[in-house]
Amino acid sequence: MITHRKSSDRGHADHGWLKSWHSFSFADYYDPAHMGVGNLRVINDDRVAPGTGFGTHGHRDMEIVSYVLEGELAHRDSLGSEGGVIRPGEVQRMSAGTGVRHSEYNHAESTTHFLQIWLLPRATGITPGYEHKRFDDADKRGRLRLVASEDGREGSVTVHADAAIRAGLFDGDERAELELDAKRLTYVHLARGTLRANGVVLAAGDALTLDGETRLVLDAGSGAEVLVFDLAR
Repeated sequence: MITHRKSSDRGHADHGWLKSWHSFSFADYYDPAHMGVGNLRVINDDRVAPGTGFGTHGHRDMEIVSYVLEGELAHRDSLGSEGGVIRPGEVQRMSAGTGVRHSEYNHAESTTHFLQIWLLPRATGITPGYEHKRFDDADKRGRLRLVASEDGREGSVTVHADAAIRAGLFDGDERAELELDAKRLTYVHLARGTLRANGVVLAAGDALTLDGETRLVLDAGSGAEVLVFDLAR
């Protein structure tokens, strides 16, 4: 079964300094039909104005992945990870575990566009941790590059969750196929551009949930940047 959810169907919040689109229920946006997919709990598509950001706040028992599309995001946390700046092509993983406090700011002169992703961890009460890695565009061009996994394989960041995230860039005749485990869930989020997934044409912000499917085919891309999630039910 394939379910297509359009970008315009997501929740939206405009705080002036922050414009956010919520794929799943978050903060003041509540939709009991969209509480997440499997152990994927949050995808917030955020645009942060220059000179603004998220003040110090706390999290616990969540795997938080940040994926920057444009601009930059400065990160500081109670783990001592100070001054780290995430830029396009870079992925940050923060394991909140028993509790962590952090802030995120856009100190640049242009808007920062990034995806904030939350995964439910396999176990609660783990020791908090932080990781930050770069994945070159060449490694994502016309293919799905593993950027996050539970075992950190292929140089991906390590998430303490039964999940994997792949990222790809597609234009023109570029095409990728991925074998799927029909017993798991697959979630396709198109961050920008247009792309066809299993014959369904996606626009920026659109998503597909694949349940019981055995193959994902991506093609007909135009300026497309896509994330593909392999998820526990």
